[in-house]
Amino acid sequence: MQKKMMILGASELQIPAIRKAKELGFQIILVDYNENAPGFALADVKLVVSTLDQEQVLKEARRLKPDVVITSTSDGPVRTAAYVNEKLGKRPDLSYRNALCATIKSKMRDRLKEHGVPIPKYFAAADFEAFAEAVNALNGHCIVKPADNAGSRGVVLLDLSRQRGTDCGDVRGVSAASGNEDSHSEMINRIYQYSKDNSRSGTVMVEEVMTGPEVSVEALVIGGEPHIITVTDKYITKPPYFVELAHCEPSVLDEDRIKAIRAVAAQAIKAIGIENAPAHVEMKVTEDGPKIVELAARLGGDFITSRLVPLSTGVDLVGASVRLAAGETPDLTPKRQQGAAIHFIHTEQEGILSEIVLPEAGRTGVEEIVLYKKLGEKVNGTRSSNDRLGHVITTGATPQEAKALGEEILAQIQVRITTES
Repeated sequence: MQKKMMILGASELQIPAIRKAKELGFQIILVDYNENAPGFALADVKLVVSTLDQEQVLKEARRLKPDVVITSTSDGPVRTAAYVNEKLGKRPDLSYRNALCATIKSKMRDRLKEHGVPIPKYFAAADFEAFAEAVNALNGHCIVKPADNAGSRGVVLLDLSRQRGTDCGDVRGVSAASGNEDSHSEMINRIYQYSKDNSRSGTVMVEEVMTGPEVSVEALVIGGEPHIITVTDKYITKPPYFVELAHCEPSVLDEDRIKAIRAVAAQAIKAIGIENAPAHVEMKVTEDGPKIVELAARLGGDFITSRLVPLSTGVDLVGASVRLAAGETPDLTPKRQQGAAIHFIHTEQEGILSEIVLPEAGRTGVEEIVLYKKLGEKVNGTRSSNDRLGHVITTGATPQEAKALGEEILAQIQVRITTES
């Protein structure tokens, strides 16, 4: 009898895992709230259900009896997959309790702190009063983010020192509903509401600002043991927003820092309790050493895992994760060592996308140029990953070569935005 795999999510980023599962001979049950999700074209069974609706997904799983339930590159469905697998008595890739720690930032921070993993100072604010107290405790200079979202949604820098000099004052008396027209009060209220609106639970994280290079670690955990494949350099927008604009691997940081990064990543993965699943660990390399930004019990998004890892190392990490979920032992042996980079096409302008001019195709080292937006669509600048216009993927003998080529191609792309009338 053909085995069944239920995959939570049918977006473009999930398609590589869907294809790998089909190659392994699984009947594919796809779940997504979007009836037009592109992955549905590959489904044997199509379920238009929210991947965050744990009880409905469980109901469908009990009806269809999949052999395994997985997700690929999305955080929220990690909880659902763990919940359903646990209820069905499947092999534990990640317990539901640990899945909460892997996807809800307040719980993640608490677990990492409990295990002595290097992290920034943090507060979890359930209401505006707690938010104001946290901002005050960090002297008005902090990162504000939703406790349970991804893709840079709702993440912003709050820096009152730039607003009022070095004395930030006490913000606890500012009410979210006070109607105070003071610019200081308005900014605090606006940032709190912006982050809260992007938080499913309504909880907002207030964290110490960390400075230094940003990286991510791509790993597969087998039997509780992290197997680190590579370290990726990450490049983001300037504050106040934190949108990832490029990724390049392998990292160009020195060996000592890479060694420290790998050690902290392994420590964090074990603290969260990932048993048999991929892990994507983001961190800042500060003067005090690497500190965790976030950790995900899933494959890295932004085409890091599906494109950059195989291009730079030859390791099919997507296929390996699917094989692991199917109970097989995957091959993680590197087959090449070269540079790979992705640069995202973006604009800081708001308005209507009226024209994009791309360079001629066929340049050696340019793997692909892909557009996400269509002419005539509204664009909002670059505040989250959803605002990016497309991407360019490049390769080179070294990461520096791959990155330089990506920057060259990106500079040749012309974007024209017209103001809405």
